[in-house]
Amino acid sequence: MSAIRHLRGRWFSGLMTVLVYFFLLGPIIAIALASLEGKSTYHFQFPPETFSLTWYASIPAKYLHALEVSVLVAAITACISTLIGCAAAIGIVRGGYRANEAIQAFFNLPLHVPLVVSGVVFLQFYNQLAIISGVDFLGSLTGVVIAHVFVTIPYSIGSVGSVLTRANPRLEAAARTLGASEWSVFRRVLLPILKPGLFAGFFYAFIVSFGDVPIAVFVATGAFVTLPVEIFQTLRFDFDPAVLAISTLVVIFSVLLIIGTQKLVGFDLVLRSTRR
Repeated sequence: MSAIRHLRGRWFSGLMTVLVYFFLLGPIIAIALASLEGKSTYHFQFPPETFSLTWYASIPAKYLHALEVSVLVAAITACISTLIGCAAAIGIVRGGYRANEAIQAFFNLPLHVPLVVSGVVFLQFYNQLAIISGVDFLGSLTGVVIAHVFVTIPYSIGSVGSVLTRANPRLEAAARTLGASEWSVFRRVLLPILKPGLFAGFFYAFIVSFGDVPIAVFVATGAFVTLPVEIFQTLRFDFDPAVLAISTLVVIFSVLLIIGTQKLVGFDLVLRSTRR
């Protein structure tokens, strides 16, 4: 009986795993297949009746420009968030402050504020700043990056902090005992230890910034519009099959980014491995 129960448990676990993967990947696979529909349609066509790469060859220039903007914004945001998050994580974990929990809670505040609320706040802030100082950040690279750094810093702090809490502080103490300067300790001892957390923090910040809509829809205006906002604005009024093509390309880009990051550094030191 125990063997039968064990077999049933394995079959049930396998079935639930397949259903979860189908639930997560089903919409993505449907979009990828629908993007291969050759004829022009006014709605989402799945399964496709004819297979063609027509829409990939005729992606409007506005989507490609928006993709360039999104990659640029996400890259700059990820770099700034990683630097600030690394410094904050070192201060929180190794600083020895009594108010560590309060400081950690302060940096986590953006995670508890709805993104649409953050977007409205930055919109009003930029408007008031333009009235007072004449500097207008709306529809600019600087304005979008500042707003995205605000919401991505907690991810960098969490990634670097999770690695730092498991690092052995005796390694740094030993380096100082041997006469190494603080800069040498950071560059030769601490930085290699933090490498997985830095890459993971950069990766998370990049993905969050790249896929943001609730904030960018308020602060990314005019000619400086990110890809998610451009797609959102297009689908509000009409269906464009080219959206399926550019969305599929973004999914492929994201998968390659994940695989590349995993091959380059791995996440076993950031997320606890399930392997024994």
